[in-house]
Amino acid sequence: MSMRVKICGITRREDALAALNLGADALGFNFYDRSPRYIDLQKARELVDHLPPFGLRVGVFVDPTFEGVMEITKALRLDTIQLHGQEPPEFAGDLRNEGLRVWKAIRVSGAQSLKDCGDYPCDALVLDAFDPHQRGGTGKPFDWSILEDWTPPAPWILSGGLNPETVADAIIRLSPSGVDVASGVETRPGIKDADLMRLFIQRARQELVPA
Repeated sequence: MSMRVKICGITRREDALAALNLGADALGFNFYDRSPRYIDLQKARELVDHLPPFGLRVGVFVDPTFEGVMEITKALRLDTIQLHGQEPPEFAGDLRNEGLRVWKAIRVSGAQSLKDCGDYPCDALVLDAFDPHQRGGTGKPFDWSILEDWTPPAPWILSGGLNPETVADAIIRLSPSGVDVASGVETRPGIKDADLMRLFIQRARQELVPA
């Protein structure tokens, strides 16, 4: 099975089209207004109106209101909601009751971070590095050795510090269900580099080709 790849922090139509044409499975749109990759609803609507009807559309939120998520979801026809804050399990359950996929981001600072996520109602976990000042997109990996004795309670996606030079080794070591990248394929926050995206996707998948 092909490794799933999400390109996150999309802010430009040309980057979204390039990512899909290069084989990305999912595009992430960040609706957290403190993020350097923040995109507002109007700009996001103009962007997605020109996208082909394939590839998951993932909305990234930090402690949003339910009404706010649903407004954006309906306007952009989002498939998946990625929760990156302190959203309670009931919040995720309400979104799933609306027929949405929910991915819960876990900011990994130690083994306890993984123990705390076991009962969270979600379709996948996104494991990212903890940073006290930033929610995702830090370009920093966490200590992967924490995962050696971990039994995932759900499919999981590796994020944090991935780039074309590190993604293949990460997949070999950890066997995630998918990988998620933002800063590792950028020239600056929110501006993607097509060559880096191409390399990232190729190297993410080359390790799965039988010898």
